[in-house]
Amino acid sequence: MTRSVYLVVLLLCLRLMCPLATGVFMDKLASKKLCADDNCVYTISLARAEEDYNASDCRFINIKKGQLIYVYSKLVKEKDSGEFWAGSVYGEQYEDHMGTVGYFPSSLVSEQHVYQEANKTVPTT
Repeated sequence: MTRSVYLVVLLLCLRLMCPLATGVFMDKLASKKLCADDNCVYTISLARAEEDYNASDCRFINIKKGQLIYVYSKLVKEKDSGEFWAGSVYGEQYEDHMGTVGYFPSSLVSEQHVYQEANKTVPTT
């Protein structure tokens, strides 16, 4: 066999062993969100989970009943969509989850304290 045939075989084997990374398209949950600032980095409120929630995909966070969550934004509800907030887990006993920001259903939490009003409408990305 010639060198070019060996090269083609080698490239085909490499392609089979290392497939190209492909993303999974996920529908947007909403086109707008309410925040306290333009970058949605300031805490709006502190909420307590009333039920456990297991995240359905990487955009969401797991929450446990009784857990406190810092809320950073609230998605503007659209037709046929759920109502979701974005936040991160709070508290020493949940250190392994602290700093992870994700969405969770707002119906599963109760706001304990409002720090500031979410009066900025920001487009989601």
